[in-house]
Amino acid sequence: MGISISDAAAQRARDFLVNRGSGIGLRLGVKTTGCSGLAYVLEFVDDLNEDDTVFEENGVKIIIDGKSLVYLDGTQLDFAKEGLNEGFQFINPNANGECGCGESFNV
Repeated sequence: MGISISDAAAQRARDFLVNRGSGIGLRLGVKTTGCSGLAYVLEFVDDLNEDDTVFEENGVKIIIDGKSLVYLDGTQLDFAKEGLNEGFQFINPNANGECGCGESFNV
């Protein structure tokens, strides 16, 4: 399956990387936390790890570690503006539910 990234998310990611001045892409991962058990992690990547898988779409590299890929395979990364709020959104077909505040999910 892999990971996909929308045009809007790719543009925002490219802008962040240019403004930062360095980095090879974005790391998408999960960590144990929150009401539902797992939360998304999105951070800059300067160096690859041995267990990383790299997906490239729309000119952006998305890097995922082996542990996180199990939970994120098939996910689409999107970016949306709603009123005064804006941010990345994760459309994850593996998620069975989310907590009420939207900060965590379960599989």
